[in-house]
Amino acid sequence: MFKFLLLGFLLTLQVAFAQSPAQTFTTAKSPADAGFSADRLKRLDNYLQEFIDKGLAPNAVTFVARNGKIVHYKAFGYSNLEKKTPLKRDDIYRIASQSKAVITVALMTLFEEEKFLLDDPISKYIPAFKNPRVLISADKEKGTYETRPAKREVTVRHLLSHNAGIPYEHPLDQRPEFKVPFFNSLQTDKLEEVVNRIAARPLTKDPGEEFVYGLNTDIIGRLVEILSGKPLDVALRERVLEPVGMSDTYFYLPANKASRLVELYSKSSVEKPLSLHENNSYRSFAVEGAKTYFSGGAGLVSTVEDYAKFCQMMLNGGTFNNKRILGRKTVEMMLRNQIGEAKTSAYNDKFGLGFQIVTPESSYGNEMSPGSFGWGGMYCSEYTIDPKENLVLLIFTNVQPYAHSTEFRRKFKIAVYQALE
Repeated sequence: MFKFLLLGFLLTLQVAFAQSPAQTFTTAKSPADAGFSADRLKRLDNYLQEFIDKGLAPNAVTFVARNGKIVHYKAFGYSNLEKKTPLKRDDIYRIASQSKAVITVALMTLFEEEKFLLDDPISKYIPAFKNPRVLISADKEKGTYETRPAKREVTVRHLLSHNAGIPYEHPLDQRPEFKVPFFNSLQTDKLEEVVNRIAARPLTKDPGEEFVYGLNTDIIGRLVEILSGKPLDVALRERVLEPVGMSDTYFYLPANKASRLVELYSKSSVEKPLSLHENNSYRSFAVEGAKTYFSGGAGLVSTVEDYAKFCQMMLNGGTFNNKRILGRKTVEMMLRNQIGEAKTSAYNDKFGLGFQIVTPESSYGNEMSPGSFGWGGMYCSEYTIDPKENLVLLIFTNVQPYAHSTEFRRKFKIAVYQALE
């Protein structure tokens, strides 16, 4: 009898161990070890190498892990086309709007410390947002505009779900008092000053009524500063980056890592060749300039493995590296639809707190399981977290504008999902 009891206990431990969330990545012994077909996975290599060989992309780096086991982590192409520098897996990329999820998690750690409520008006913490107004009309030639009082105050929940009526491009951007850096800055801009200018701009929609993608997470970054009492870069490192083990993720790169930043290119039409990006701020903000502005919405640079750790933490329900960043119920709440009947795009996706959510009706990533979540960045990077398949998949390049952006990212997902057994 004792032997049977002992055997049952050991089997229970084995099952519990097998089901425990992966706290570190390990390399799968073979694709089959993680539930992939090795032969079918070769299509991913062929697809990406062909993209490089045809001059359609300068480079690509991938990271695919299932059950915490890495099945595809490869670098293709060149980090610098002119110098023909081979891309390395740990090269650093501009991740733009992928910054948003990381900043959101930092704020939600403060939520768990009871520092705020989701439906608090943001004006409770940033008075410049008190009594918001909505733009009715604007005459650019005359420089005049008309507004009305907003139906309600902007709340923290509105900001996290991008339905506060705060866009990126604004009809009044040409007015100096409303001009703000969208993505990064080489100037001596400070987050507090920029957020106050965002607050001065009239809203384009009433809060809570429509998905308006914009500068919301930059405001969230300022809220992190206020509630934590620390600059955003410090709070982010203490609350998310260091605990998760994201040692190559920064707003501004230290000198000894600057050479790992990939070059930025443009390809505005399918007919045009890849060319060096003409916007020096986009190219060099992480290594040059005043380095005083922390854009929570678009300012981070990272490696694909660093960001994969963040994805696995979310897939695990808030833990990674044997550290708990968020409680599992907080993560569950973040992944519920927060925008009602509104849509993020024509693809029928929804938005939670910081993440786009795939619904049964979604068509952007047809292969992704309903309940999957993720987002991407304007320089052409993207991550997907699929809880049903216990899968994280990421692909990075740095081209903007990029005529092949949708094809590049969607075909990557097709190649990964078709290889699942």
